[in-house]
Amino acid sequence: MYDYLIIGSGLFGSVCARELTNMGYKCLIIEKRSHIGGNCYTENIDGINVHKYGPHIFHTSNQNIWKYVTSLVDFNHFRYNPKVNYKGTMYSFPINLLTLHQVYGVTTPQDALQKLEDVKLHIESPQNLEEWALSQIGPELYEIFIKGYTTKQWGRSPKELPASIIKRLPIRTTYDDNYYFDKYQGIPVGGYTKIFEKLLTGIDIQLNVDYFSNKEYFDDIANKIIYTGPIDQFYDYKFGKLEYRSLIFEQQKLEVPDYQGVAGVNYTDVDVPYTRIVEHKHFEFGKQPTTIITKEYPSSVGEPYYPVNDLVNNERYKKYKFLMDNETKFIFGGRLAEYKYYDMHQIIGSALKTVNIIKGGKE
Repeated sequence: MYDYLIIGSGLFGSVCARELTNMGYKCLIIEKRSHIGGNCYTENIDGINVHKYGPHIFHTSNQNIWKYVTSLVDFNHFRYNPKVNYKGTMYSFPINLLTLHQVYGVTTPQDALQKLEDVKLHIESPQNLEEWALSQIGPELYEIFIKGYTTKQWGRSPKELPASIIKRLPIRTTYDDNYYFDKYQGIPVGGYTKIFEKLLTGIDIQLNVDYFSNKEYFDDIANKIIYTGPIDQFYDYKFGKLEYRSLIFEQQKLEVPDYQGVAGVNYTDVDVPYTRIVEHKHFEFGKQPTTIITKEYPSSVGEPYYPVNDLVNNERYKKYKFLMDNETKFIFGGRLAEYKYYDMHQIIGSALKTVNIIKGGKE
């Protein structure tokens, strides 16, 4: 008999498992995939740590979270500086002073601010993603950087999407093209899988095990259960399915030392079927004689990655949340269980908070 059964070996489940084990609880993790680490999993291929489920760049301004992850493994100094390819022309991204020079010819922050003021549409109360973007950067920048990419990524017009999806996108009038604002940034030296190997040392793990294939059995082998999977599936889709967007990854090994000179290039033209090409060696400044790239194709089917947090789906989730809040044996956490987009540092923080609540109950 286990104290805790943890369903899913992603960040939320693995951090909970480590901390609960340190507190003296006996834990078992079951994972439906053939590997640990959830979507953060990296696979070493020819000396290159390939981010199998899309690029993950750790970033946080929380010193305690940074101390936590760096106590597990060493991190390098990688910064994410993606580029944009729009109809064959390359642009600096996220939007910064160089971008504004490339598009409008401005050369100073003052000129850039004035240009943005001149081109943006004055929409008093933006009601959707498109209106918000137009009110911030105007039609031309919206067309180059946002419209096509967003349409592909979400499978619908930006007019049908909430503005919250894009409000994380930086817009700068300096030459800073670092995607994130956070104080602490980097990639684990040797790949993300090393973090999970460290977190799960000495903890029982069963891979290739689907909780729903034998739910009654698993519900009986532990006093408490931490569930990190899709919440609609947990309740047998009682209120209907929650909508997600997925990705199809097309991986290629190329006999060249460098394909695109940067970790990520976004393809924002709607006529290009993929949204991004990732070149994995750049995450760790690799000098290997060959390279591995991944093209990302958005999809409406497949592994759930991005919750579609529109009004309909959020209202549906609230019904599931009411049931979750009344559970006594189950604890829920992570992107899929909470139907919420989380960055990695946020998931770790959420897991540590959950464990602290448990610890308080124990004491």
